[in-house]
Amino acid sequence: MSKKILIVDDEAHIRMLIEQTLEELEDEGVEFFTADNGEKALEMIQAEQPDLVFLDVMMPKMNGMDVCRKVKHEIGQKVFIILLTAKGQELDRLKGAEVGADVYMTKPFDPEVLLNKAKEVLEID
Repeated sequence: MSKKILIVDDEAHIRMLIEQTLEELEDEGVEFFTADNGEKALEMIQAEQPDLVFLDVMMPKMNGMDVCRKVKHEIGQKVFIILLTAKGQELDRLKGAEVGADVYMTKPFDPEVLLNKAKEVLEID
């Protein structure tokens, strides 16, 4: 069964950068999906049931914190969520933990750290 990653960011160049960072995972059979707003992200998470979601916090229609809260606490779906945000204050990290994020990562992110985290979550050597 193939692994799935959902990349959610309202900025197309960030989605493309993350996808390029993770592209070597395609050789391992990983499928990529993208969404450009929170509402679409929620629909994709329910429809595709990804193993891992890279989720921007500040987005139109529904922010990443609300998406994460709904997925983790209301729907109760088992998915690993990494919140990606420019907000790096301790209060923001606490909010991320409160809504159920598994990892809180600030932008700009280190591509190698992103790739290694994806490999760890998906159990790819």
